[in-house]
Amino acid sequence: MIPPILHRAPFRNFWLGQTISVVGDQFTLLAIPIIAALLLGASPAEMGLLTAVGLLPHLLFSLPAGVWLDRVHRRRRLMIIVDLARAALIATIPIAFVFGALSLPQLYIITFLVGALAVVFDISWNTLFVAVTPRQDFVTANSLLNGSRSLAYVLGPSIGGLLIQFLGAATAMVADAFSYVASALFLGRVKAVEPPIEPAGASIREQLATGLRFIARDPIMRPSLLSVATVNLFNFAFHALFILYVTTVLLVEPGLLGLALGAGAVGGLLGALVAGRIGRRIGLGPAYALGLIIFPASLIAIPLVQGSLPIVLLMLVLTEFGAGFGVMILDISAGTIIQARTPDSIRGRANGAWRFVNYGIRPIGALMGGVLGTAIGVRETLIVSTLLSLTGVLFLIGTPLLRLRDIPEQAEGYGRRTDDSDAPEPGPSLPDDPGVAGT
Repeated sequence: MIPPILHRAPFRNFWLGQTISVVGDQFTLLAIPIIAALLLGASPAEMGLLTAVGLLPHLLFSLPAGVWLDRVHRRRRLMIIVDLARAALIATIPIAFVFGALSLPQLYIITFLVGALAVVFDISWNTLFVAVTPRQDFVTANSLLNGSRSLAYVLGPSIGGLLIQFLGAATAMVADAFSYVASALFLGRVKAVEPPIEPAGASIREQLATGLRFIARDPIMRPSLLSVATVNLFNFAFHALFILYVTTVLLVEPGLLGLALGAGAVGGLLGALVAGRIGRRIGLGPAYALGLIIFPASLIAIPLVQGSLPIVLLMLVLTEFGAGFGVMILDISAGTIIQARTPDSIRGRANGAWRFVNYGIRPIGALMGGVLGTAIGVRETLIVSTLLSLTGVLFLIGTPLLRLRDIPEQAEGYGRRTDDSDAPEPGPSLPDDPGVAGT
């Protein structure tokens, strides 16, 4: 049965564009570390730096971008431009490879610029999401979008691994460039009225502080952020060394690695299908806590596995299955909580503040992984970072979040509120304006 929300043209186009884009993203997430590790001979410290550089823009730009995007009239158009710019940047990697000019500094620059564009896109994405999704459909919409991401985890690594194996890692990135173009085309078909902006009425400094203050004081948002940021700090220490460990220590070839990760990612599809049911059965807050445990706990098998290649591949599949299942429960619950709880009038600033902490912690984790990998060994770092990731759930103890059963109400006292009664219907086209961003 097709969910009713897919009969709404604005959401359907929004969903299709993101589905194609995230499949392409999986090619890059697999290809860039393989290029660095196998083609350019990157060390553990350089692998950590490469991951950190791509995430650093979230730390540097999330807060000012959130303030700016709360003043932008046409965020959809800005997202289209960002998609096309990312396609052009990614395309420079296979071009440089063809001419024998590919280097680690180029990978650092490209990942940084793509990360900076991702900040603008992702903060705008949250605003467009509420423009095309009625409030009562938040869980269903998040399940569909995260289901697409799970499907990308199945198809992306499998197809990407085979492309890398037979065409080369750099050439495979052409597919990601085309996926951004496809995303831009579908975004161009989205017709919905974005939430109105409000006059600034305060200094830039005060606006920057608004989002942080909201999250720091809100009894639901604060523990949500502290818990997931802890998981991400240590998970990205793990992530920075994962490809290096699997390809150089466990000696898994890129093609087999992609197939194993793709097969295991079926767990993410299952998680996306049942996350809504789990949330309804045990409550949205407890489901969030469950995801915080299952996701990192599944990863401990990677540094512990020993034996023949078939055993290693089986463990990769099982690990990816468990992690994918857990992360879907976590992300669908978290996305629903954040989108429902955040007031429309400060959505950009609040999302910027959330990303400043939750994404800003990731390059620190990646650098920490590189440093620890050099100091105590790659395998030992993977074990330590996995165990420490599990401490994130401790921040939920004694908070209202653990008692949260249903979708939370928007926080009060932040200006205009959009209730179910004024949820957008598909229909009116966006009027033309002379520029992309207005203030």
